Amino acid sequence: MFKKSAAALALSLGLVMGAGALAPDAAAQTRVTLKSAKAGTSYYVMMVQLGEMMKAQSGGKIQATVEESQGSVQNVKESARRPGNFLFTTPPSLLASARAGKKPFEGETGYDRVRTLFVMPFVTIHFAVQKDSGITDVMQLAGQKFIAGGKGTFCEGRTRRVFELLGLEGKVEAVDVELSAASNAMRNDKVAGFATCSSHPTPQLVELATTNPLTVLSFTDAQREAILKADPMSGPLTIAAGTYKGQDAPVNTVGVPVGAFTTTDMDDETAYFITRNFWQQRNALAKENPWWAGVSPEMVNQLGTKLHPGALKYYKEAGVKLDASLM
Repeated sequence: MFKKSAAALALSLGLVMGAGALAPDAAAQTRVTLKSAKAGTSYYVMMVQLGEMMKAQSGGKIQATVEESQGSVQNVKESARRPGNFLFTTPPSLLASARAGKKPFEGETGYDRVRTLFVMPFVTIHFAVQKDSGITDVMQLAGQKFIAGGKGTFCEGRTRRVFELLGLEGKVEAVDVELSAASNAMRNDKVAGFATCSSHPTPQLVELATTNPLTVLSFTDAQREAILKADPMSGPLTIAAGTYKGQDAPVNTVGVPVGAFTTTDMDDETAYFITRNFWQQRNALAKENPWWAGVSPEMVNQLGTKLHPGALKYYKEAGVKLDASLM
């Protein structure tokens, strides 16, 4: 269960990990910008954790700045032009689309400079509706007002694709509202529900469920099979009963791989330090929030983008078996 606010996480991690920290050899401070998602999402909290971990383990020589983001599409677009040490998260499928010049990256260049560092907890697709709406199946969203995720985000695109695959395209009334306003829109009966794509438990739904009874919709086996067949990079994922208040049964949904990426602007020493310390501190991170326990070094092979040379050095030292495409 989601345990602490971003501020509390920052304080606790700084205190717990500060002693005996390792640091890069360089005497000067190294600045790293971390970008993932909007404040209040699980991925934003993860960035806070990672930033504090870097600062603590480097004895303050790495100074991390966490920036709020509209989501993975923005992150990928910025990676083509951001200078310096830029660490961002995205599903690998978006990077593949960017390199191929597919929508929404038509005519853009610069994505060949992106490199892999490590694996993040997977995106969990959530379709949340008001419990008193009586909606218990995704197909019942036909004729309803629904927020498909933040406008222009990976989540919106994925939700629309799910609707297309299940025959709901054009049958659900999409409402363009920022995800941060989705909870209030549902509370005030402006919409039947909304989609959010974040590692579970996502703080937005944890908070909403405490004051507003909701249902996280479960896909049937046939629905999930149709979604996964269209996207081989996704996988089946189950949200355990009790993850959210009032959720008495497991929710069958899908998950999407997510990676932590950087660019060739990051020097090898910094990339090596960040990657090594992430994996060395993963168990400590998982004590704060359990989503970290679900990642392992071998999962980096699912990310499909070449490793940064500094990260590659760590994985070779750790004896991780790597796909040739990552080297």
